[in-house]
Amino acid sequence: MIGTKILLVDDEEIFADNMAKLLQSRNYKVTAVYNGESAVKALEKEKFDVVVLDLKMPGMNGIATLKEIKKLGLFTETLLLTGHGSVDAAVEAIRLGAYDFLNKPCDIDDLIEKIEGAGRKKDDAWKKDMEEKLKRAVESPSDAFKLFD
Repeated sequence: MIGTKILLVDDEEIFADNMAKLLQSRNYKVTAVYNGESAVKALEKEKFDVVVLDLKMPGMNGIATLKEIKKLGLFTETLLLTGHGSVDAAVEAIRLGAYDFLNKPCDIDDLIEKIEGAGRKKDDAWKKDMEEKLKRAVESPSDAFKLFD
């Protein structure tokens, strides 16, 4: 989806910057950060559709970062990248709510396909939430304004 906002999180700065440029050249809006702590701070300040998150990072690794992202309760989907073939960790990430994972290095078209799928899932979840809130607003008009805070 053109215009999808992506937060790219990878401690390999050259990889992150190059991947950001590739995605931007395909009309995605990309912000790159280089650690989990910066990712959480960025998500607290700005809305992103998809987070592309490296699994193996010093400090707050991808799993810990994913857990913090989920605590924020945002409408965003997370796609994990791993350069270490850690299938067990990727499966754990899926159990924790990640959309999917890819092994690094990955083909840009494969990454875009996953980003598109994650963006659609995020949009579907947002629409479902809005439909539920509208239904409750109709059922209880006096509480309607509280639903959209």
